[in-house]
Amino acid sequence: MRIAVIHGQSHKGSTYNVAKELCDKLGGEVTEFFLPRDFDGVCRGCGACFESETKCPDYEKLRPITEAMDSADVIIFTSPVYVMHATGSMKSFLDHYGYRFMVHRPEEKMFSKQAVCIATAAGAGMKSTIRDMADSAFFWGIARTHELGIAVQETRWEMVKPRIKKRISKKTKSLARKISKKVGKARPGIKTKGFFKIMSMMQKNGFNPPDKAYWAEKGWTKGKRPWK
Repeated sequence: MRIAVIHGQSHKGSTYNVAKELCDKLGGEVTEFFLPRDFDGVCRGCGACFESETKCPDYEKLRPITEAMDSADVIIFTSPVYVMHATGSMKSFLDHYGYRFMVHRPEEKMFSKQAVCIATAAGAGMKSTIRDMADSAFFWGIARTHELGIAVQETRWEMVKPRIKKRISKKTKSLARKISKKVGKARPGIKTKGFFKIMSMMQKNGFNPPDKAYWAEKGWTKGKRPWK
């Protein structure tokens, strides 16, 4: 199993440790990236990626992360809660992949992958933070997305109470079991399939030539699908 982890922060706090527990239980080969340490680009809104992703000013800086995600069986996104949402670094990172949304040019490999969105907070905000990351996972076409939000009730991992750490261990063990059963077998659900069908109908005419050409080349406008 190959796992790509994109951390929405560069320090190793509670969110990092929850992800580490999950990775340890999953086993396999883990490749980690820490934002903004490993990618600090901010989307300029230039729209160049909608013509070709290679024209993005940050394309080369992003390439190692993109390649790791494309080759992984499981992609894990993590973010502590910052003012009720994902970190700015995570949001800036995800902004760069607008061209991969199903409405544009989704990567075929995503339709057989699993994703995990992890968020922690001393109190509230996990749901909205996870949604910031899970929205991209859905629109990329990722077959199955798991969500794990934990209220650790502390600002430092070292201070998190044993009973909460025990609960985290139990949750990561259960989640690792679910993920492992689906590795290589994950298939999109009805919501993704339905949205993809709508996009395939739209792309027969298309409003962006590169997108239209991409869908036609894949055969997706003629009934072919990126899943079995």
